[in-house]
Amino acid sequence: MISAIYDRRSTRKFSDKPISKEGMNVNSDVEAVVTSFNQENMIYEAVKSLCRQTMRPKRIIIVDDGSTDKESIQVLHQIETDSKLPVPILIIRQQNGGVSAARNAGIRKTEAPFVLVLDGDDSLEPGYMEEVCKLLYANPTMIAASSWMHIFGVLDAVARPGGGNVSAFLSHNCCPATHIFRRRIWEQCGGYDETMRSGFEDWDFFLSMLETAPDGFIGIVEKPLIHYRTTPVSSNIKSMDKRLELMRFIIGKHVSIYREHVADAVLGVEAISMARLYGWESEIMQSKLTNGGMCGMSDQFMENPSYGDGGIAAAVRIASAL
Repeated sequence: MISAIYDRRSTRKFSDKPISKEGMNVNSDVEAVVTSFNQENMIYEAVKSLCRQTMRPKRIIIVDDGSTDKESIQVLHQIETDSKLPVPILIIRQQNGGVSAARNAGIRKTEAPFVLVLDGDDSLEPGYMEEVCKLLYANPTMIAASSWMHIFGVLDAVARPGGGNVSAFLSHNCCPATHIFRRRIWEQCGGYDETMRSGFEDWDFFLSMLETAPDGFIGIVEKPLIHYRTTPVSSNIKSMDKRLELMRFIIGKHVSIYREHVADAVLGVEAISMARLYGWESEIMQSKLTNGGMCGMSDQFMENPSYGDGGIAAAVRIASAL
């Protein structure tokens, strides 16, 4: 249940029509939903990164998912009372229900045709919204879009998810959790699955949207415009321990599209397996030939870990051990 709301609301009517670059710098048809749970000052950095956008969101909706940490609660209060923020703020406080429930709660409050979702411990480069929205405005069948990611924290690297149509998403997730999507697709597909509290809720959401819009696809700006925080105990890293269990759930939930595209699903998994196997073989050969040191493929993997298939989790574990 929502216990408190702080709203500095605009009365502007939104449209679903493309706008000029000049218009994008003044106003946008995008609202941002930021989820927060005991993230201390990181949530302020996420909000500031939205305020620094070359194309700022029309409004920022923060959903505090039952934070108990005193510093986190104080930071949210500071955001409420910060009159210098150039974007209207709506803060929703609710009992802890998980990231899917928090996102849905925020999205339900949006009025714009496009919604940006951002985790409270991540942040964006100033050009993220403008460059991602260009893709969406230029491609009516594109249901969502995002960018490559700069990974920081335990690991310093760049992940390069590729996006694509439903076939690409059957074997692994191909889009970051931070993305911009068309709100009407969220309505049609039913939003995020609030029963998924162990991870992979983003992958499931993308499949739900692509299942709803069979001719749709998800675009990617090939620049690292997202700053994605990693730690050994991050939920996105820990979820890989349950990867097979979660994949079984996803396949069962979306069984019709897996049946329809079974060859794409199997071949997608096989392509990942072959690439990993070749990498480990090269590593073994390099070690035997040189009596130590990593081969170029392993160095490349640590610099650009694969996204959506456990690659980032593996790189974080390796970096943590080193």
